[in-house]
Amino acid sequence: MIDCTKWLCLLFCVLLLLKAEASYVPITFVQNAVTKGAVCLDGSAPAYHLDRGFGEGINNWLVQFEGGGWCNNVTTCLGRKNGRLGSSKKMAKQIAFSGILNNRRIFNPDFYNWNRVKVRYCDGSSFTGDKEEVNPTTQLHFRGARVFAAVMQDLLTKGMKNARNAIISGCSAGGLTSILHCDRFRALLPAGAKVKCLSDAGYFINTRDVSGTQHIEQFFSQIVATHGSAKNLPPSCTSRLSPGLCFFPQYLVSQIKTPIFFVNAAYDSWQIKNILAPGVADPEGHWHSCKLDINNCSPDQLELMQGFRTQFLRALTVLGNSPSKGMFIDSCYAHCQTEMQETWFRTDSPLLNKTTIAKAVADWFFERKPFRQIDCAYPCNPSCHNRVFEPQDQPEKNVTTKGTSDASSRNPNPWFPKLSNKGKRMELLCIKQWISGLLPTLLILIVNKLQTENFIVGYIQ
Repeated sequence: MIDCTKWLCLLFCVLLLLKAEASYVPITFVQNAVTKGAVCLDGSAPAYHLDRGFGEGINNWLVQFEGGGWCNNVTTCLGRKNGRLGSSKKMAKQIAFSGILNNRRIFNPDFYNWNRVKVRYCDGSSFTGDKEEVNPTTQLHFRGARVFAAVMQDLLTKGMKNARNAIISGCSAGGLTSILHCDRFRALLPAGAKVKCLSDAGYFINTRDVSGTQHIEQFFSQIVATHGSAKNLPPSCTSRLSPGLCFFPQYLVSQIKTPIFFVNAAYDSWQIKNILAPGVADPEGHWHSCKLDINNCSPDQLELMQGFRTQFLRALTVLGNSPSKGMFIDSCYAHCQTEMQETWFRTDSPLLNKTTIAKAVADWFFERKPFRQIDCAYPCNPSCHNRVFEPQDQPEKNVTTKGTSDASSRNPNPWFPKLSNKGKRMELLCIKQWISGLLPTLLILIVNKLQTENFIVGYIQ
């Protein structure tokens, strides 16, 4: 029981509704997928979170794929098997929808009333793997491609088959998913629908690390081999190159037929930490402080990071000049910028050409105007949100199990502390009991009651 008077509880509800930059959405398990073998690493059912569209957005769909790295062999996949990135049994039963998933117009002007879906990630292959056999000892299931198909089929039956506008998106490993499955997603939807793809921090590049080793190329090849992903990668790429290379966007995006937009930091913090300067290439830990905070980087380290940016921009040139392939490439030290409210759309969000990520994506999607902007070199952009990592966020020596960021697990509003479990229950109770249009009357009643009872109400920032 929360210790407060009825009126103070009502005031708490109002403040939560006014301040909240995210809503909590319950999980849905695709139980019928298990009979098709479309399962997580541990054999459990795949899952997603769906917040229904309303008003003019009732037939519009945004399908966002969760990030979370990859596993490249039996050992690292076993390391994921009993956690949320390998089992739906370990997933939170509700998650915060923020940024591009937000259901409030003030925070998400163009997509707030769409059907918004967050597909949970539990296969470790960016939804590409498919091996029939299951080792009786490890009981690992490599079925990511089947999971993708099963989730899509479930969403089609829930109204997506009638979509007029649709976007497949994702953050990090999920951003790579939206690239690899872009044309496949387009083929599932009505021919007359406007369907486009959006990759957030999913443009991983093939380059050498600070020791001169092509570590990431070997790693991606191991992912593809472990999961049996080759047959599910775009044939336009695998017909020319080895399957492992076709896990890199730079070798396949020129062949994608569906319009696609790339949101990426030129100094992507995950790629700096795990591709440019992974632990295996820095055994003495010289890069440790730099990777936690770009302000700690030495001139030599910054020079190498500038070289990484040059290679990243070179890898983008394969996109050509088509307006159907948009881009927002800022010079922030960041990773995943569409799911976090402060980087998606707020008064202090990152800007390119005086434009937020939210507006750039929407202008491009609705064809109000094309958007293809590449930022100047660091540290030129004062609007950047350069991520500062906590020591426990440092990458493992092996990038397989920690992997990429999951924005949904972060606090969507850094200006206010995370709610306790009791606070979350109260917030959900407020939202469930909320009646549209009641706020003005409720505020008047609360103020009058507090004044009557000689309460002194102060504004707490």
